[in-house]
Amino acid sequence: MNYAIDLSLKPTTFDLWHVCLAGTVALLALILIVLLLAMVISLARCKNKSVAQTVKQAAPTPEPVIKIVEKIVEVEKLVYAPVPEPVILKESTPDAALQLLGLLQKEARFIDFIKEDITGYSDADIGVAARVVHEGCNKAINEHFTLAPVRNEREGDKVILPQGFDAAAVRLTGNIVGSAPFTGTLIHKGWQVTNIRLPKLTQGHNASILAAAEVEL
Repeated sequence: MNYAIDLSLKPTTFDLWHVCLAGTVALLALILIVLLLAMVISLARCKNKSVAQTVKQAAPTPEPVIKIVEKIVEVEKLVYAPVPEPVILKESTPDAALQLLGLLQKEARFIDFIKEDITGYSDADIGVAARVVHEGCNKAINEHFTLAPVRNEREGDKVILPQGFDAAAVRLTGNIVGSAPFTGTLIHKGWQVTNIRLPKLTQGHNASILAAAEVEL
């Protein structure tokens, strides 16, 4: 007996078997959708992770806060370096210098000798006048100043100038190369004033008058 199955026929009844079959198909379709969504989410996470790693590798490693602060301080030191203090020049009153010239004029007629035209005098005459001026100047200096040599060595001796020597008290000459200590020959011992005894000026005294004019009656 042969049985022919007509596939074009549609079921006319909806029994329990068909219900189970439809539920199975729906369940399989749901599982497939869930699997596809899981695969898509997993691929998206992997892609984001790889991008984050690439950005992290490309980005420089942040420096510690302490080093950043130190660099900022160094930049501030360079930008806001302290301005050197201006050199303050002391103004000296001319009274002391005028007083000294007055003493030299009084004791040695120093101004008269300096202002005299000596071209018409012989060397012998100039020598006699210079001796008088020398004696008077020596007297005025010794009376009002105490002098002492800057260096106690004899002129011509070898001296050693250590590092940090007083450049105002010792002047270097010749071939100056390198830095201290220096070894050289003492050419001049120098002079320094250790005491000053200038007379006090009275109120209203005009120190610019070095020698009063003389009028004979």
